[in-house]
Amino acid sequence: MGFGWSRGRRITDRDSRKKGSAAGTPAEITVPSHFLCPISLDLMKDPVTLLSGITYDRDSIQRWLEEGNFTCPVTNQVLRSFDQIPNHVIRRMIQDWCMENNQSRIPTPRVPVDPYEVMGVLDGIKDVSCREDRARCLELVRRIEDWGSECERNRRCIIVNGAATSLASAISEFAAGSSNNECMDRELMETLMSVLSWMFPLDSEARQHLSWPAVFRCMVWFMKNGDFSVKRNAILTLKEVCNDGSQSFPSVAEIEDLHEILVEFIKHPIHPTITKSSLSVMFSLISSSDEHTKRFLRLGAVTAILEALVDPDNSLCTKALSVLHGLTDYEEGIAEAYSNALTIPLLVKKILRVPELGTSYSVSILLRLSRHGDGKRVATEALQVGAFQKVLVLLQVGCGEETREKATKLLKLMNPYRDGLECTESIDFKNLKRSL
Repeated sequence: MGFGWSRGRRITDRDSRKKGSAAGTPAEITVPSHFLCPISLDLMKDPVTLLSGITYDRDSIQRWLEEGNFTCPVTNQVLRSFDQIPNHVIRRMIQDWCMENNQSRIPTPRVPVDPYEVMGVLDGIKDVSCREDRARCLELVRRIEDWGSECERNRRCIIVNGAATSLASAISEFAAGSSNNECMDRELMETLMSVLSWMFPLDSEARQHLSWPAVFRCMVWFMKNGDFSVKRNAILTLKEVCNDGSQSFPSVAEIEDLHEILVEFIKHPIHPTITKSSLSVMFSLISSSDEHTKRFLRLGAVTAILEALVDPDNSLCTKALSVLHGLTDYEEGIAEAYSNALTIPLLVKKILRVPELGTSYSVSILLRLSRHGDGKRVATEALQVGAFQKVLVLLQVGCGEETREKATKLLKLMNPYRDGLECTESIDFKNLKRSL
């Protein structure tokens, strides 16, 4: 239970409130000042004492120290040691006071995990991973999981001591050692992915361990066969790997079925997180090589992306537009977009409704469409759904130099066909401010 105690705050006694309600004068209880943390002014849940002799709540003083402060907040004394000694006497006094005054009893806090103990377990995970001792590895990973579930401080301690690299290395070792995913230790791999998921974003070393084809194949298997949480952790792991632009991704042959699954996740959404992550992975793969782009085009990714643009989520639409922009950089992609009746209305609709990057993609794709086929047809359709006014407003409120140049060309293209075709959606112009 959370408490909102503060210095001088008075708490009404439950029994006295019942008795005093008739008389209109309820009895009140004041929290003793020495039970309050000098930093947060809240009732201390886990009182600890510094070498300066002052007692604080552990979470408050820990945040103070992690912010780079090296002094005692009350005495301003420079701390020669950051040791935090549990003050059991004060804690018991607070618990007794809560019980006497009919307040919820503060549970006895667990001792925070020791960094040396964390490093010992992580070293153990590295060792048993190299020996492919699955049972022992699962035991150690679950210990990390249990520590992390106790409190946020434990999680921070685990992360700063390099847990992400150790777990990523273990995933890589066991994935490489399982030639057949069906024979893989699912429980171990699912636990590794689950614990790793609360350590994102990963550092470059952890990403490097996960960038092997065996890991991609393993994640693909879980995306196909796992439940919701497993699918989510698998696609988030791939997204983390793909976020590092310096990584070289496996070829199409090395990660069979990945492209099909990503397109399927977009065609049949399970959850926004999975959809957004799928779009991020698609964008990274498209940006990495032609073979990935052509595979997506053969799977009908353009149509899937256009259907995803119907979603009102601006973040999702911006990611979808980035993928569509990559796909339409190829003749096959622009031809498929040109032949789809949804393309121009959706692209025009998203202008000014999505962040600046998404708007830039929309303008660029519209210009590509006009150059691919019948420019008059593109201009006419765009005018009918209000493109001229939107692009004009875009130039007035300000945009990047490249977008400005493309928007100007688009206006010139539409201008000859304006008479009798203009349509304005005023809702898109609300809350816009002219750039200075």
